[in-house]
Amino acid sequence: MAEDLNKLVSQVRRDILRMVHTVNSGHPGGSLGCVEFFVTLYKRILETKNNSSKDMFILSNGHISPVYYSILARSGYFDVKELNTFRKINSRLQGHPTNHDGLPGINISSGSLGQGVSVGLGIALSKKINNDTSLVYVLTGDGELQEGQNWEAFMYASANKVDNIIITVDYNGQQIDGSTKDVLDVGDLKEKFISFGWEVLEVDNGNSLDDLYYTLQIAKESSKKGKPIVILMKTVMGNGVDFMMHTHEWHGKAPNDDQLEIALNQNPETLGDY
Repeated sequence: MAEDLNKLVSQVRRDILRMVHTVNSGHPGGSLGCVEFFVTLYKRILETKNNSSKDMFILSNGHISPVYYSILARSGYFDVKELNTFRKINSRLQGHPTNHDGLPGINISSGSLGQGVSVGLGIALSKKINNDTSLVYVLTGDGELQEGQNWEAFMYASANKVDNIIITVDYNGQQIDGSTKDVLDVGDLKEKFISFGWEVLEVDNGNSLDDLYYTLQIAKESSKKGKPIVILMKTVMGNGVDFMMHTHEWHGKAPNDDQLEIALNQNPETLGDY
């Protein structure tokens, strides 16, 4: 299992790099930083087999669509070869995920930052009304939490005991214009969430498959006990490509030919490129 997941991590990184390079457009930094999260979520956590009651995933920070498309394709939602159409005209794989073309696995159109938590909350409430016992998972970026709409949703969720939702914050400390502290410091997120009535879990190494699985399992076991749950997941932007790590500069920049070759050499092919 561990060997297979590590191979998938390497392959997903390759997919991300090749997608953004082909069209010289896209967001590799955050995508690379969340590879382990998506692999863990889709291969070990989400329960999607029962069509009448299945877990739902919402990607709020939709600009990291490359990692989303890759894991969906590598999980059988659509043909891996479709990754080659990323951001091209008439493609179903646009820069921000959309659901009007019926791309399997995409539950909402996203990319307008700050909205995913509210959408996830609405879905979670709907599940409660319909006696659906499955869970809602949402991934949001730490820079997104500069948007006020999130905090209205957080306040509402705890006040109404919406305890079938698990929010994960990609806590990499970077956004398009620099570090989150320099752009607009969000402060002590742990203390803020506690004060808003949330159950808070932390992953100090959000690029560890084992640590992520352990924390997500605890989150599942802690759900439906009267409190919404948030996971503060500390990741490294650009993880797995040495010259892209620990900087905002690769938030939305594609590698050139030489940079792509260097990056791919750091992440060997494991399942076959598209």
